[in-house]
Amino acid sequence: MTSESPARRAVEAALAETGLAVETRELPKLERTVARALTPGEDRVDAATFRRALCAVRRKPWGSRLMDLTRRSGEVWITRADAEAAVAGIDDPEPGDARLLAALADVVRARLRATAETPAAALETIRADLFDGTGRVLSPAEVDILSQAIAGAFDLPPDAGFIEDVRRTEQARHQEHEAIEQAARARRREEVRRLRAWEDSLVPFAEVPRLLHCSQREALRWIAENRLPVARRVPQPDGTERWEFDPEELVALRARLPEWRRESYEADIRGRGAPIPDQGTRKVGNAVIARVAALDRYAAHFKTARALKRRITLVIGPTNSGKSHTALEALAGAESGMALAPLRLLAHEFREALTARGVPTSLATGEERIDVPGSRHLAATVEMCPLHNPVDVAIVDEAQMLADPDRGAAWTAAIMGAPARHLFVLGAPDCVPMVRRIAELCGDPLDEIRLERKSPLVVAGQPVRIQDLRPHDALIAFSRREVLDWRAMLLARGHRVAVVYGALSPEVRRAEAQRFNDGRADILIATDAIGMGLNLTIRRVIFTALRKFDGTQTRDLTSQEVKQIAGRAGRYGKHEEGIVSVMADAGSLSFIRTMLAAPPDDLPDLRPQVQPDADIIQAVAAEIGSDSLFGVLARIRRAVLRRDDPNYRLANMEQAFAIATALEGVTGLTLAQRWVYAMCPVDDRDNGIQRLVHWAADHAADRPVIPPGTGRLPPADRADRMELERAEKRHKRLVAWRWLSMRFPDAYRARTEAEEATARLNDWIEDVLRQQSSRGHAAAHDAPRAPQPQKHGRPDGRHGHRKGGAKAADGRNGGDGIDRGGRPGAGRPGRRPAGRAPIGR
Repeated sequence: MTSESPARRAVEAALAETGLAVETRELPKLERTVARALTPGEDRVDAATFRRALCAVRRKPWGSRLMDLTRRSGEVWITRADAEAAVAGIDDPEPGDARLLAALADVVRARLRATAETPAAALETIRADLFDGTGRVLSPAEVDILSQAIAGAFDLPPDAGFIEDVRRTEQARHQEHEAIEQAARARRREEVRRLRAWEDSLVPFAEVPRLLHCSQREALRWIAENRLPVARRVPQPDGTERWEFDPEELVALRARLPEWRRESYEADIRGRGAPIPDQGTRKVGNAVIARVAALDRYAAHFKTARALKRRITLVIGPTNSGKSHTALEALAGAESGMALAPLRLLAHEFREALTARGVPTSLATGEERIDVPGSRHLAATVEMCPLHNPVDVAIVDEAQMLADPDRGAAWTAAIMGAPARHLFVLGAPDCVPMVRRIAELCGDPLDEIRLERKSPLVVAGQPVRIQDLRPHDALIAFSRREVLDWRAMLLARGHRVAVVYGALSPEVRRAEAQRFNDGRADILIATDAIGMGLNLTIRRVIFTALRKFDGTQTRDLTSQEVKQIAGRAGRYGKHEEGIVSVMADAGSLSFIRTMLAAPPDDLPDLRPQVQPDADIIQAVAAEIGSDSLFGVLARIRRAVLRRDDPNYRLANMEQAFAIATALEGVTGLTLAQRWVYAMCPVDDRDNGIQRLVHWAADHAADRPVIPPGTGRLPPADRADRMELERAEKRHKRLVAWRWLSMRFPDAYRARTEAEEATARLNDWIEDVLRQQSSRGHAAAHDAPRAPQPQKHGRPDGRHGHRKGGAKAADGRNGGDGIDRGGRPGAGRPGRRPAGRAPIGR
């Protein structure tokens, strides 16, 4: 504004009239605010209007001042939203700190009261939200301040005892956690000492002939035949390895030498050379190698499956080729069977499909059971595969998950261990070599069925501009943030939008898919979570990016990822042709064509992934004389399965090891119980491991583990993105709690309460997504349309569409991780997750 502008003259006149002081830095914004309030042709505003304008200018600094005051006083649970709500109602341009704090006190009091039904629940909810959002653990002093605020919000009288009870509980909890940490450090030191003592006891190869009373040549031959266990292989600078042996183990093998020499002599006489190393199906000859864990003979671990005469049918085909239909027809016609799915949502779909065919079917997932009396069929998640009940037919779906670094071992166990006379393995073409390898290790005959798409899949002729989006389009982004950014953009343009991403529960994802399928939502925006587990009537799949962050790096999409996602376009009987495209300025259509035409990716390692189960953990513990899960897993990682084992590789067990490490100081839990906790689906990006330790401590102390609550849920039509994310995190806590309640019902007692809280969260999240979509659609149609940019196409709103296509593989990613269809992600969300997918465990 110039000095001659009406707004400047109005501000100067109002300052003179009111006597208020304004800082120089405030003047530009104040003049703009006053200008909007001026009647055309006027250069004066009344005092009330001016005061309101000055308050509007100062509200942001007031909010910052309140945040500073609350942090200094230890009220760290007070949020920026609280401060903004407090200053919104202040109409005094010079309120002072006391007035600001009084306004804030009213807002915080109302929020604390609305957080939960009881003061204790409110306290735990606020602590959990802080822990989830920032990883912050309140100090005893901060807990005391918070408890006083909650007591005031709930109008508790001074003699109610709430504050004193909190202080006593907090002091006891603090002492317990200190003891847990000290005990954990001491136990870890002892296990490390034990492991080092064992390693120090190992001897080089030169000592083997002396200890075994054999020649060097015999020792080398028996090592090559996998009869002598190499305890440790130490890489050397020149590229060779130094072999080390456990002397006690060698001495114990002396009695076997006459038998080995006789077998070697007979083999030489017959001219057949050395015996064939164990491939996983031999009954004898390799018992010494990792005799306890037996991970190098993993197929033999599944005794029921090995006792059956199994036949494997591998059904290979792209999305929309009818793989599931082929296998389900065989399963429905069998007297008994099971269908194993990667996600809880898919397990439900298998159950519904069998029920629709007149086959009573029970359900088993990590967090729920549905037992149908008299049923001889089961739908389950892969990790819940029953290994000891023979059936006629079984299905293992999405076999390409064998290569997944977090859950691949579960597919190995399911395919090797499913006790079915006829096993159908369904998957993309990429999985063929590894399934063949597994069938060979199991000694099972394998036949293959290859299917083609029922409807053609074509690449569009040009990228899609945002104004060209149409009903039945699905936009694919690669992070929750990008999905919600696109959603906000399209709602503003009047579209009705459904969303699917990994942090949503299966129930909400399914409801969103139904809104899209039945036409209540025009456009679907999803992460690659739609790659499996949802039936969607998509006409056109449109990538918003051709690169993704995979938990480690940002990279181009692989051909399998492009095929899996693009294959969702076109639904037989609905859309006879599936179309694949990319948003303008987000990448090249030629990249998509190349990926769709590419042969299956070569897997870098065809050895199936394996990991120990509860029986193996107990056996190794007995062998090494320790009840420390940390020590057992350390020994397994060091010595049980050789890195160059020809048949198997040890799965990534980093999260299980991290949980075991954190639980070392929790006394009162058995080794088996700690192993269950180590398998719990938590995401350490949300401080899941620390929360698990708190729950385990309550369990070990024989205290009931209280389920997480829903917290305060504002009206769905007014919820912001932060509140939505908070609800999603609360849902993750409930998933983990319910998973544990299925294993430890005596400690996790309030299952009904947890299920009700889960249902409330699911309903609220779906209401938020549905109502905001409807409201945005109605508002856009009731209001005049804003002018649309001619060239648009990126989530950040910048222009730049280029005729004839965009730069190859130039997709953008928000950099905040990927959403996976299962783990909360999946994910594993650190490396994906530093963990596993919560759905399906």
